Amino acid sequence: MSPAARPLLSIAVGVVVERGKADSPWVDFVWRAIAVLPDEPDTRPWTVLREQDGSTLFYAGRATVDLYPSETARYRDNLASGNPSIWTVLSPSEGAWPYAVAAVTADPAEGEGFTEAADNLVEAVPMPEMLREAIESFVAEHHVEREFVKRKRRRADPEALARREHEGGHE
Repeated sequence: MSPAARPLLSIAVGVVVERGKADSPWVDFVWRAIAVLPDEPDTRPWTVLREQDGSTLFYAGRATVDLYPSETARYRDNLASGNPSIWTVLSPSEGAWPYAVAAVTADPAEGEGFTEAADNLVEAVPMPEMLREAIESFVAEHHVEREFVKRKRRRADPEALARREHEGGHE
């Protein structure tokens, strides 16, 4: 792995998932991530946190929010959105539980990219204050403004097609 592909900072978080009764004849439950905990709790994955009114909250497991210097503009835009979010990704699992925590990210584009796998459950949840402060510090330290450079188009040569037909000897 190249040094550029490694995160400079990894922040451990815990993922809280809600299982609610589905109002559907085809599925029994609806699963969705509802929060990230600003630290990895000393709890086993899939521990029940609360049961109330037909829904159950679980601590689904740990993950890390990995921060890369090349993505600071996206983190900055997320923070400036007025509603900073963390994207959680749950992937189908063959184990005792139907889902496993696959990823957690502060990069909106990466979060959106995880929706391409139709089986993933991707949710944007509120960013905890401790995480927001850590990401703000990371952006302040590592962000480098990059100038947008638009490529210049080459003008088409209207005679190029005519020359190409005659070059091979076929007329």
